[in-house]
Amino acid sequence: MLRKLALALPAQTVSAHCDGPCGVYDPASARIAGEAALSMTKKLLDAGPATSVEEANTQSRYIAIKEEQAHIAKTELLVLWTDYFKPPHLEAYPDLHTTFWNAAKACSEVKVRVSLEAAEALMSAIEEIHGIFWATKGRDVAYYTT
Repeated sequence: MLRKLALALPAQTVSAHCDGPCGVYDPASARIAGEAALSMTKKLLDAGPATSVEEANTQSRYIAIKEEQAHIAKTELLVLWTDYFKPPHLEAYPDLHTTFWNAAKACSEVKVRVSLEAAEALMSAIEEIHGIFWATKGRDVAYYTT
């Protein structure tokens, strides 16, 4: 019966550029996570050494958030790299793999260190990817930071 239905109502052939529907991918989620990691890095650096259990507790929460958000940023970037970007993009941006490799490494650096320089490098890498992503869509979308 299904065969008869399929023959009577043939499906139109479709194709997709991405693994998910277009519009799903956006580097904004990586930016938001990167900003949170940067914010926690700044809080840790401003706090200095903990002198009480309460301060240590607060700092441990900052650390947990920093590491979690850096991991989220990495996941979001890796999804863009592996699912959105295709060979034509690599032709247009021959350093694309290196750009993403460096961004992923920056996420790891933010996770294992408390370094303003590392957190700012991550944000720069995300900004670069943001620009490339939107250029592939023929759009110039402003990069906002808080």
